[in-house]
Amino acid sequence: MDEIRLKARAKINLTLDVTGKRPDGYHELRTIMQTLSLYDGVYMKRIAKQRIKVKTNLFWLPVDERNLAWKAADLMRKRFGIRDGVFIEIDKRIPVAAGLAGGSADCAAVLAGMNRLFDLGLSERQLEELAGMLGSDIPYCVRRGTVLAEGVGDILKPVERPCPFCKVVLAKLPVSVSTAAVYQKLRWQEVGARPDTEGMLRAMKRHDVPQMGKLLCNVLESVTIPMHPEIGEIKRRFMELGAEGALMSGSGPTVFALFTEKSRAEQAAEQMKREFSLKECFVTGIYRTAKEWKGEEKHDRNKV
Repeated sequence: MDEIRLKARAKINLTLDVTGKRPDGYHELRTIMQTLSLYDGVYMKRIAKQRIKVKTNLFWLPVDERNLAWKAADLMRKRFGIRDGVFIEIDKRIPVAAGLAGGSADCAAVLAGMNRLFDLGLSERQLEELAGMLGSDIPYCVRRGTVLAEGVGDILKPVERPCPFCKVVLAKLPVSVSTAAVYQKLRWQEVGARPDTEGMLRAMKRHDVPQMGKLLCNVLESVTIPMHPEIGEIKRRFMELGAEGALMSGSGPTVFALFTEKSRAEQAAEQMKREFSLKECFVTGIYRTAKEWKGEEKHDRNKV
């Protein structure tokens, strides 16, 4: 294989709780992460020159060793003695620095692409271990789907049933939020509203999107919303426009809203664009992996 095209998909956090802080300064998390249909297009090609070349459609993004996709290719070349070079072209569609793991998803896609381009024969688990060397969200972006993540986000646990299908509207404010700064300011012991993670898992098992909407919860909102009050305003407006629930994803600033009706989701997206002058506001949906599809089919047969 000389070239390959992949889809690096965005993620949201349906719940995000911080349960402690480790001696190394990292926070302990418990979060339900969900992959979306929205994706960056990643094209990879083997080249004779022993180099890594990255190109993107956003002129201001770094394309050298500061880019996670570049780091993924470099790690694989060094770890497995790959002599050929690789050209990587990323068509960015996921908003950047938005709490949607766009960079992590690109990184995970490149790990999977290197595995296939150079016939390395690595399992998903082996790819996840390599991903853990590059960042805490990246192992999840290798696995994708509906996952309960713990530790620093690197301990991935399957759930009984994946998230039910629904429409998801994403609304990103034109501001930058530093994840490190948000965690630094977080007083995790003092947070009042915490996620009912088990309740969310039960709601997903019942395919109860309205109940899921009520249970959306992210403790990082306690830091980011005071910094950017419009996030709270966007959440409230989504609810007025018929969302089942709305929440900030990750450390922000993107807000996502769950809708059970496509037409209502599309109307809400257009309304939010106008009211908040948003350039990045669009409709996507829940994505399931092949494994999750098979699990659902088995469950449905057993149910019948």
